[in-house]
Formats: sequence, structure tokens, C-alpha cells
Amino acid sequence: MTDASDIPTLSFEQALAELESIVRALESGQAPLEQSIQNYERGAALKAHCEAKLAAARLRVEKIVLSASGEPSAVQAADFG
Repeated sequence: MTDASDIPTLSFEQALAELESIVRALESGQAPLEQSIQNYERGAALKAHCEAKLAAARLRVEKIVLSASGEPSAVQAADFG
């Protein structure tokens, strides 16, 4: 099984870049079957990580407080825990 212990430390951009690289490698069909399976497993973990990062970003945006005139007046810290 592929070691995914480093994935939580990756930024969204790092994880997405690696995921794109894995997709290109899988699409090429050049890797041996076992390596392709390991790449697929890591890609699935990277996809989940990217989705979680996007969800957290969406929550942060939703926490922006608008004033009566519709302008951002404050930002509340989102609870990601």
C-alpha cells in the first residue's frame, strides 16, 4: 500500500500538482500494473485532501460577515475541527 502520511502536510496547490502528475502517468499507460495501482491509491488520497481543503476554504468565505450596505465588515473564524 502507498504511504500517504505526508499528504496532510501538503498545501492545496502541492496536492493538486501531484494529483495532475499522477493522472498524466496513469493516462500514459506506461507504468507497470502494481505501480499504477499505487499511483491510483495515492491519487485518491490526494483528491480527498484537495476536496477537504476546498471545503475548508468555502467555509471561511461563508464566515465573512456583511454590513447592512452589503460590504464585508468582519470575518469570523471558521471552525474546521
